[in-house]
Amino acid sequence: MVTWRDLLVAAIAILGTAGAFAIADQGPVMGSAAFDWNSIPAKSTDVGSVRSFFKARTPTVEELEVHVTTLDPGKSPHAPHRHPNEEMVILRQGTVEVLIDGDWKRVGPGSVVFFASNHLHGLRNVGTDQAIYHVINWKTAATPAAVTP
Repeated sequence: MVTWRDLLVAAIAILGTAGAFAIADQGPVMGSAAFDWNSIPAKSTDVGSVRSFFKARTPTVEELEVHVTTLDPGKSPHAPHRHPNEEMVILRQGTVEVLIDGDWKRVGPGSVVFFASNHLHGLRNVGTDQAIYHVINWKTAATPAAVTP
């Protein structure tokens, strides 16, 4: 005969095992670090190139990702889209237009752009030279599920 105590012990064992697997799947936590520009290789893409610095968990963020895109004139990295994670773009060089709330806004070097969670957004190089911009993406426990259009 199975007792309530047996069921309680079994439930604790199952939850403990599931929790251990969940933690193991998250990977290591990134601590403080410095990334030298010249040590990060640029990988060619159809629209320019990308340097991927890191994509990792930190002590307070479930996923933090940083890359730098070099975008050829007249190009866009992808069609306007939406995703659950929030994203910040810091324009280093060039002139781009960003889609925010249904309007295209033109910004130049030094500009900062924030794309909110699940908001339709896009970016395109409208200048005559390459555009170079830093992208910072993050996900936290508060990041919602993806919204389908």
